[in-house]
Amino acid sequence: MTDDETSHELTDRKFYKAEQEASFVEAHERTTPQQQDPAYRLAFRDTDFLLREELRPVRFQLELLKPEMLLDEAGIGSTLVIYGSARIPAPEEAEVVRAAASSPEQTAVAERLIAKSKYYEEARELARIAGRSAVVEDGKRHFVICSGGGPSIMEAANRGAEEVGAESIGLNITLRHEHTPNAYVTPHLSFQFHYFALRKMHFLLRARAVAVFPGGFGTFDELFELLTLIQTGKMQPIPIMLFGGDFWRRVVSFEALAEEGVVSAKDLDLFHIVETAAEAWGHITAFYGLDLA
Repeated sequence: MTDDETSHELTDRKFYKAEQEASFVEAHERTTPQQQDPAYRLAFRDTDFLLREELRPVRFQLELLKPEMLLDEAGIGSTLVIYGSARIPAPEEAEVVRAAASSPEQTAVAERLIAKSKYYEEARELARIAGRSAVVEDGKRHFVICSGGGPSIMEAANRGAEEVGAESIGLNITLRHEHTPNAYVTPHLSFQFHYFALRKMHFLLRARAVAVFPGGFGTFDELFELLTLIQTGKMQPIPIMLFGGDFWRRVVSFEALAEEGVVSAKDLDLFHIVETAAEAWGHITAFYGLDLA
């Protein structure tokens, strides 16, 4: 049946779909003052209206629904989330970082970042391992790599997946200084968020394991929210691997938190400190009882 034909079938839809109604509007010229005024626009086609302050709850719902629906349509059952710094260089970028330093202090920082480029390679390798595993259950793909879609460790994650022919997800956030997804995110799995809260929710909705590499405030925010959700019982335990024992023991004294009594000693069992992709993958497969060697 075409759009302009009348159906007499009992089970056929009797109301036009929104996209059909929108096409009817577009087919007519807007020749009168009433048609040309913004008030006359269909509400769901009126961007100015959707961006009003009062419509924030609607925008929240849209950011919840769009990735959820598209990931479901893509057959993604679960993800392996990789968090980490946007500043750690790939090994091949070490000289560029070194050359950009213009003072002894900056040189010292640059060298510490360059030393952590090994974690770029470990994130890349973990994504390769997960991509090669190609776990499929009930028609859904599992341990699909998911990153923040940006540079550095995030890029390494998406890059590793692409290198073994696997799709990967990127959850970008609109920032004044960072807008472009890295080149390795699968295009139809590349999402952009306005709200940090909704982005963080989507990181964890499908997460069945999380690898956390050295990073700054954003990485800490993501890690500690995850630990809090599991500690408080809002989320069931999943494997959490912190890459780089020297880094994590230097920047956070987890043992001191337990000694001070502000967390329980058993809370320190919520995560594992690891150094290599193989070690991290071993924790994941052991947790789920999978034979994916």
